[in-house]
Amino acid sequence: QVQLVESGGGLVQAGGSLRLSCAARTTASINVICWYRQAPGKQRELVADINRSGITIYADSVKGRFTISRDNAKNTAFLQMNSLKPEDTAVYYCKADARGLGYWGLGTQVTVSS
Repeated sequence: QVQLVESGGGLVQAGGSLRLSCAARTTASINVICWYRQAPGKQRELVADINRSGITIYADSVKGRFTISRDNAKNTAFLQMNSLKPEDTAVYYCKADARGLGYWGLGTQVTVSS
C-alpha cells in the first residue's frame, strides 16, 4: 500500500511561484513519480515525471518554468513552479508507481490570478 499526500498548493498572482510536495507513506520502493493536473472541464494531463535515477520528462507547456525533483531517502517528490500563469490553474495530483501499480494522491489546488 502506498499513501500519497500532496501539499503546497494555494493562490498566487501571475508570475509568482509555488512549491508542491508529495510525501509517500510506504515501505515499497517507488519507481516513477509523476505530477498531473486537471483544470475544470479538461482532461487530466501529465505535467512532469521523474524516475528513481532522476531522469525527468516535462510537458511542453511547463518546460523552463517547472522543475520536478525527489528525495528517495524520504520518499518525497517536489514540483517547483515558477513564472506561473493563469492557465496553470488546476488541481495538481501526485502519482507514484510501485510494485507494478499506480497510486494517486487526493490533489492540491493551485490557483493563479491574473
